[in-house]
Amino acid sequence: MRLDKYLKVSRLIKRRTVANEACDAGKVTVNDKPARASYDVKPGDIIAITLGARTLKVRVTEVKETVRKEEAASLYEAV
Repeated sequence: MRLDKYLKVSRLIKRRTVANEACDAGKVTVNDKPARASYDVKPGDIIAITLGARTLKVRVTEVKETVRKEEAASLYEAV
């Protein structure tokens, strides 16, 4: 699954266009490398998102195309 879609489905970022812009601005890294929105996310990847002065780091546990709001947090774990 594309990185921008994963960020939206997992609800780490609310909208896919915002996720796309964050990737283009270099605010998202995967495994400590700047990632493009088209990066193919796999379980085990570590995603870091810089929002303002805060950085959120998560490890991908699973990848699903669709998920209910209550189950979104099960797609990743905090690092």
